[in-house]
Amino acid sequence: MTQSFSISDLAREFDVTPRTIRYYEAEGMLEPLRQGQRRIYSLRDRVTLALILRGKRLGFSLAEAKEIIDLYDAPQGEAGQLRLLLDKLADKRGLLEEKRRDAENALANMDDYAARCRGRLAELENGGAGQRT
Repeated sequence: MTQSFSISDLAREFDVTPRTIRYYEAEGMLEPLRQGQRRIYSLRDRVTLALILRGKRLGFSLAEAKEIIDLYDAPQGEAGQLRLLLDKLADKRGLLEEKRRDAENALANMDDYAARCRGRLAELENGGAGQRT
C-alpha cells in the first residue's frame, strides 16, 4: 500500500498553512489525487514539498526550486539535478558572502563614527575644549 497524506497532515508536519500547499499545487509543483473535494498527497508530493521549503530556506525563488526539482525526472536525472543545485548554491553563497562583506564594512564604519562621536562628546563634557559657536 502506498503512503498518502492529507493537506492537514502536510501542513502540520511542515508547519505551513494549507493555503501555502494549495499555492504550490496551483504552481504545478504538487499533484495530489482528488477524492471529491479532498486532496490526497503522495510520498512524492511530500518529498517535493520538503524540497520546496528547503529551497526557500536557502534563498531560492520558487522558479529556481521548480527548475531543480524538475531535473530529477529529466534525462540527466539526479546527477544533473545535483550539478545544477551545486551551481545555484555556489551562486547564492557568493551573494551572501558579498552581503556579509558589505555588512562588515557598514559595521566598521558605524564603529568608527561612534568612536569619533564619543571622543568629541568627551571633549565637550570635559570643559568644552574646542566648542563650536
